Amino acid sequence: MMPILKIERLCKRFGGIVVAEHIDLEIHAGEILGLIGPNGAGKSSLFNLISGIYPIDSGAITLMGHSLQGLSMVKRAQSGISRTWQHMRLFPSMTVLNNLVVASRYYEAENLRALFFQSGKVKSLQAEKEKDALNILARMGLASLSNSPISDLTFGQQKLIGLARALMNNGPCLLLDEPMAGVEGQSYETIKDIVRQEAKRGRAICVVEHNISFVKDLCNSAVFMFSGKLLERGSVDDLLASKALEALYFGGQKNDPDLMKDTDPSC
Repeated sequence: MMPILKIERLCKRFGGIVVAEHIDLEIHAGEILGLIGPNGAGKSSLFNLISGIYPIDSGAITLMGHSLQGLSMVKRAQSGISRTWQHMRLFPSMTVLNNLVVASRYYEAENLRALFFQSGKVKSLQAEKEKDALNILARMGLASLSNSPISDLTFGQQKLIGLARALMNNGPCLLLDEPMAGVEGQSYETIKDIVRQEAKRGRAICVVEHNISFVKDLCNSAVFMFSGKLLERGSVDDLLASKALEALYFGGQKNDPDLMKDTDPSC
């Protein structure tokens, strides 16, 4: 079966700092993959490489068999790469509904030519997007807040809106960057439920998260990342059963002869 997202021999360095070293990774439809490791391991940097914030130095990234090489962030989003952010990047003065609508995979209102010469079509498409946004908000129990400014929402509600914005791009790949940071109670359970639902709908999902309980409960498997390298893949229990990986994750061990080899100079 063709993977939704495939990464091959991906390398990226900033000067002497290697954030990705010969990374190979596949994520398939319906899979929820956890990406775990200590701070500074390169997890968010990997998301930035996939979504086009950083250009790659070498290697390849394909989505549904199509190369993303040379595509901008916008084109990658339109191809079906959607993501959340550690810092939610919401528009605080805009309403909840408008925050979702502008995050659509295609937002026709940005096209001035269409606004002037196809205003009726743009209005119709805008109405469809508002309907989609309201459906997503209803799934999260936030439909009653659709006309509220973002600044009126609690932190947990804002995290849900960050996820809702990513869902407005109904593409096949969803990247979640620490979705549970600072979240508890009902918002925590709602995010888990929504992520499971999206996987059942066929999305390939990758989750960066320090909440190990969340990863164990949600993810089919996990990858351990350290110093720009993907060291091992398996269940979270299996990964943390490794004393070497556990030490690297919790900072108790700085060097391991098998895991901490010299950086490949070809990166």
